[in-house]
Amino acid sequence: MDEKILVVDDDKEIVGAIAASLEREGYQVLRAYDGMEALDKALDPDLRLIIMDVMMPRLDGLSALMRIRERRNLPVIVLSAKSEESDKVLGLGMGADDYVTKPFSAQELTARVRSQLRRYTSLGDVNAAGRGDIVNGRLRFDPASRELTADGEIVRLTATETGIVELLMRHIGRVFPAEEIYRRVWGGEAYAPEKTVMVHIRRIREKIELDPKEPDYLKVVWGIGYKMEPHK
Repeated sequence: MDEKILVVDDDKEIVGAIAASLEREGYQVLRAYDGMEALDKALDPDLRLIIMDVMMPRLDGLSALMRIRERRNLPVIVLSAKSEESDKVLGLGMGADDYVTKPFSAQELTARVRSQLRRYTSLGDVNAAGRGDIVNGRLRFDPASRELTADGEIVRLTATETGIVELLMRHIGRVFPAEEIYRRVWGGEAYAPEKTVMVHIRRIREKIELDPKEPDYLKVVWGIGYKMEPHK
């Protein structure tokens, strides 16, 4: 295992503790102590994942996340001392793939890292069936390159968004509860994952729908879950 991970926090003790835990698992770790430094190190072509605190000097974590997202679609795990739902939704809405509230255990964070990297490189059972492009109306998904196009234009998706799109495109018309989407895409169980899944669904709609407020493709089935509506 030699995946390279960037850890960003203005508290050097926290960075050191996270780095030590990850290095014990065989990961390479880059360290940064503010958002501006994170922007520079995020350009490393060998980087595979970023763990980033929200509250930092010079440039806060969410602002850095937005700027990194303009260039890279790496998995990003946001760390924050804030546990309010609104802060979690904000972080996910700005492009984070996962959100961990301080204090956290090293085992929990390492498990989240493994889950994100596993999905980033290969989506496991989501990838298991079928070859060739999947076409649904304006949308075309290439499982080999894991690339989605809408009206022939490439849609820029994060690793998490790609996982959700692939799951739903492989099972057009099937309704998936939020809990099952979370389990299959995030690779684990979670307490009340509905809000997390909802935020990612909203972001995908903004990228693929002609009118995100009246979606034609990514539909909610109230009280049950989400599905990809079939189109000719």
